[in-house]
Amino acid sequence: MALGAFIPYNERRTLLERLKAVNWAMVFMIVLLAATGLAMLYSVAGGDLEPWALRQGIRFVFAFALMIAIAVTNIRFWMAVAYPAWFAALGLLVLVEFAGDVGMGGQRWLDLGIIRLQPSELMKVAVVMALARYYHSRTQAQARRLTGLIIPLLLIFIPVFFVVRQPDLGTGLMIILGGAGILYLAGLSNWWFIGAGISIAASIPIVWQFMRDYQRERVLTFLNPESDPLGAGYQITQSKIALGSGGTWGKGFLQGSQSHLNFLPETKTDFIFTVLAEEFGLFGGLTVLGLYGLLLVYAALIGLGCRSQFGRLLTAGLSIALFLYLFVNVSMVMGLMPVVGVPLPLFSYGGSAMMTFMIAFGLILSAAA
Repeated sequence: MALGAFIPYNERRTLLERLKAVNWAMVFMIVLLAATGLAMLYSVAGGDLEPWALRQGIRFVFAFALMIAIAVTNIRFWMAVAYPAWFAALGLLVLVEFAGDVGMGGQRWLDLGIIRLQPSELMKVAVVMALARYYHSRTQAQARRLTGLIIPLLLIFIPVFFVVRQPDLGTGLMIILGGAGILYLAGLSNWWFIGAGISIAASIPIVWQFMRDYQRERVLTFLNPESDPLGAGYQITQSKIALGSGGTWGKGFLQGSQSHLNFLPETKTDFIFTVLAEEFGLFGGLTVLGLYGLLLVYAALIGLGCRSQFGRLLTAGLSIALFLYLFVNVSMVMGLMPVVGVPLPLFSYGGSAMMTFMIAFGLILSAAA
């Protein structure tokens, strides 16, 4: 079906008009953060574009084109395809069960030849889209009813079931938290969240019995990393050493000893913020966090300016997801949270994560254009 079928005639604009309406200041911040991330991947490889910076740069170019294409598409179209997008992402998750590639202790990827796709990443955006679509035509009174919770909870927990089976508990928690943010913004009573919090706290002993050994180890290591500094606590111990050694101004670009001498593991993914802090110090870390904060402010302003409930909830939900990724990753490398394998947006190496974040940014920009 043609795009025009979803858009009233008086709201249709030319491509040039929609390009001019794009928030290019926000686009500039996205490019600046991505360029900084590529520089960190270049540093991690010892001053070489291979094997990570060049590949990630090529991915970013294609993802950037996709982001702009999404941004210039009318938000009504994305509202129309919200449910199909959720079902498509769910279909890919189910396909992982039968034809997924195994790696890093889990069966999470689909090998499509030109790209190794992680469907759980796409589901983070699809859940936000579907929930925003569901609450678009419902009042706060309807959102507060018990019967009004059935479909939203199914939209959240059906994909979470398949994600946790991979197993990928970190991604499952991110989907739940992102979905909970939408429920709160849609008008769900605070008592529901208080009750959920009490229920979760009461169920911890039961959940502990069903956790895998490596998941229990991560929690115990978080509580006391010094108990096994050369084993389970090695990652977070080395991360703290690298963060502290950077000082105020850092050791300088390409001069990070912890990462270049391979003391710090997973430098290209989970702990890439540590590499930045070691080489550029507290000043560099705060500067990057400030850019992320400014990006979130722009996204919030776009959400506040949206005329439709779908646009407001979509923008807010994606902004919450971005904040959660940022908060969890940075807290994780500082030892404030267990290591759960959450990537740093636009920095961590990985095609699926890069594509997911750029799709999210495209949708936010679409709400503003």
